[in-house]
Amino acid sequence: MSEKPAEYRPHVALSTSSLYPQGVPETFEAAQRLGYDSVEVLVTHERMSQLTHQLLDNIQKYQIPISTIHAPTLLFTQQVWGKSWTKIQMAAKLTHQVGAEVVVAHPPFRWQRKYARNFVAGVREVSRMTETKISVENMYPWRVAGREAVVYSPHYSPLGQDYEWVTWDFSHAATAKMDSLAAVKELGSRLGHVHLTDGSGETLADEHLLPGHGVQPVAETLEHLRDQRWQGVVGVEVSTRKSRDADQRDEWLAESLVFARRHMTV
Repeated sequence: MSEKPAEYRPHVALSTSSLYPQGVPETFEAAQRLGYDSVEVLVTHERMSQLTHQLLDNIQKYQIPISTIHAPTLLFTQQVWGKSWTKIQMAAKLTHQVGAEVVVAHPPFRWQRKYARNFVAGVREVSRMTETKISVENMYPWRVAGREAVVYSPHYSPLGQDYEWVTWDFSHAATAKMDSLAAVKELGSRLGHVHLTDGSGETLADEHLLPGHGVQPVAETLEHLRDQRWQGVVGVEVSTRKSRDADQRDEWLAESLVFARRHMTV
């Protein structure tokens, strides 16, 4: 008589970027109402995303934790928290202060030469010194003057790089025309975080479609992680800016949560 498989349920977070241009409190309210497990905070120019006491106030008010801090390493957040390594260090500090599990960071831009020179080793060192899981995200090529350009260093793909932890984003993978299932299998135990989304693969734009609305093997990848009993956070990071109203936005966010649980729950 075969043994019954051990129960497994994914931990699904709602990213503040999914409610952009709305902010932190709106994300907490939606996460609580829709049944998410936690919130992922993208640190931006919004002061509340940077301040420990205000984030803790939201945790207390909505009774939902913060699982992930996304460092302000995007192009539009270059002025937040000053120098590049300061961003990583402050994100690690904030992660501990709010009780989160992981920091998500983008790789350096090529023009950040000094920062990029020792980025791989530097991330490992900050992670070790702060006892924080710092998970570097897969990115994608840009199109400059009609040509494809690699603007991230050492590369937009984390495969082949000596990162201790990697965040896998399905929309970025679609833009880069990468196979997410193959990549996640290659990463194995180094997979530190997932951004649940999708992409058409027909543009160099970062689309952040709802999971299952693009060409990436999202369902198959989640099922693989389920079978591996992967212990990490799945952060829903979809674009809702084109939703016609708040009700449709909620429908999209609820659909994304259901998608994750359908393909990962045993």
